[in-house]
Amino acid sequence: MEKPEILHEDDAIVVCVKPDGMPSQSDRSMSRDLAGYLKTRIAEQAAKKGTPLLEEPYLAVVHRLDRPVGGVMVFAKTPEAAANLSSQVQDGRMVKFYQTVLCGSMPDFEGTFEDYMVKDGKTNMSRVCTKDTKGAKKAVLHFEVLDELETDQGVYTYALIELETGRHHQIRCQMSHHGVPIYGDSKYNPSKKAKNVGQIALIATRLEFDHPVTAEHMVFKTEPWGKAFEILDAEEF
Repeated sequence: MEKPEILHEDDAIVVCVKPDGMPSQSDRSMSRDLAGYLKTRIAEQAAKKGTPLLEEPYLAVVHRLDRPVGGVMVFAKTPEAAANLSSQVQDGRMVKFYQTVLCGSMPDFEGTFEDYMVKDGKTNMSRVCTKDTKGAKKAVLHFEVLDELETDQGVYTYALIELETGRHHQIRCQMSHHGVPIYGDSKYNPSKKAKNVGQIALIATRLEFDHPVTAEHMVFKTEPWGKAFEILDAEEF
C-alpha cells in the first residue's frame, strides 16, 4: 500500500489505513508522515469548499503504529474528540486487533502473553524484563492461531492478536521473547527469515471504539497486504 486509504471522516474524527513504512507522525527522518498527510488533506478539502483555513488544522494522534507496521488508525479533529478517544485508549474501550505471520509454532491454539517490558532509548528497542526493573511496564496481549504452515524453512504461524496494552514495540518484542518472532521483522527477528522480505508481517486489521460525539460503536477493518503476507497464499495453508 503506497497511499493512505480513508475509511471514514466527519467533523470529529478521521479513520484511515496507514501504509507500512510511513511514520504515524513526524519524526527525525523528516519523511512524509500520516498526520501531516491528513492535515494537508483537510486543508485542501476546506479550500475546495471555498472556506480556506486561516491556520493549520487541528489533528491529534491518539494512538500509534510503528513505522514499519501498517493498518487502521483513528485521529481526532477536535480537542474534545481527542480527550474522549484518549480516555478509551486508557481504559481499554478502544479494541485493536492485528494479523501476523510468526516464525515457529505457538505454545497453544489461543492464550495470553503477560510480561513486563522496558524501553531502551539508545537502541530504540524494548525488552522483556522483571517486574522490579526500573521503568518496567506491564504488557498484555491475547493470541489466536488461525493456521500453521510447514515449509522446508520451518514452521510459520498465521495468528490474530488482540493488544490489551500499548507498549513500545510490544507485539514485536513479546513474540520474539516467546520464541516466535515476526516474519520480516529485521529488528526483533535476527534470523535469515527476516532478511530480504522488505516488510514486517504485522498489520493492524481491526479497530473498534465508540464515536466521541455520538457514542455509536464503530468497527473498521482492512486485510493484510504486501510481500510479507504472500506466504499465506501457499497451497499448504
